[in-house]
Amino acid sequence: MVKIYENNNDGNVITIDSLNLWYGENQALIDVSMPVMKNKITALIGPSGCGKSTLIRCMNRMNDLVNGCRIEGSMKFRGDEIYEPGADVISLRKRIGMIFQKPNPFPMTIRDNITYGPKIHGVVENDELDEIVERSLKQAVLWEEVKDRLDKPAFSLSGGQQQRLCIARTLSINPEVILMDEPTSALDPIATAKIEDLAIELQKEYTVVIVTHNMQQAARISDNTGFMYLGKMIEFDETEKIFNKPSDELTERYITGRFG
Repeated sequence: MVKIYENNNDGNVITIDSLNLWYGENQALIDVSMPVMKNKITALIGPSGCGKSTLIRCMNRMNDLVNGCRIEGSMKFRGDEIYEPGADVISLRKRIGMIFQKPNPFPMTIRDNITYGPKIHGVVENDELDEIVERSLKQAVLWEEVKDRLDKPAFSLSGGQQQRLCIARTLSINPEVILMDEPTSALDPIATAKIEDLAIELQKEYTVVIVTHNMQQAARISDNTGFMYLGKMIEFDETEKIFNKPSDELTERYITGRFG
């Protein structure tokens, strides 16, 4: 059962309606509909290959980089069609940032990782750049750990610190939405807990969408959850309902481990 929440008080930052996507002849998304609600954490769960990562990559048009990708249907951001001809993709990706499965810091210093995006978008004053570095690292709960080594290589950080650096890098350009594609799959439990706590803190200012294979993680941190299978959105609802009283039998089987 997919609720679009068209007239909710918070409003939808992103509204997806009957979205279909093909890679060549292979259809990867089939009539997917769901909302992404403001200042909420939305989790996407489901088995490998069900279309979760493909769906969030549609939200900032990362699939544009895949040859043979074709999309039909509606995906609106703040009421505007994301795939409208002539849409400003650079502006879209500034407003909708993305964190990938494995930490991918740039091969440069910690400071330069943070200032890279702002410089591209026209920030040149050193004082302003310094403020952005401190603000972004504090938001990512990394400032106290790296403030005395900002000119050290980013690769000198641990895996968990590198992932928080990537989050800080995304925050440096003031996005509205943060997409997280399996952000803790390569991290140990302690680093995973820090990223989960950070996601909960970030939703006070940002809208977060997270793809996860970890159902416990979705249950812990998300407000809404979508269960996907074979390219379809089987069920989308409030997380508590998805995990405690799902409407679809397939969802219940997946949640209870009787799937397959």
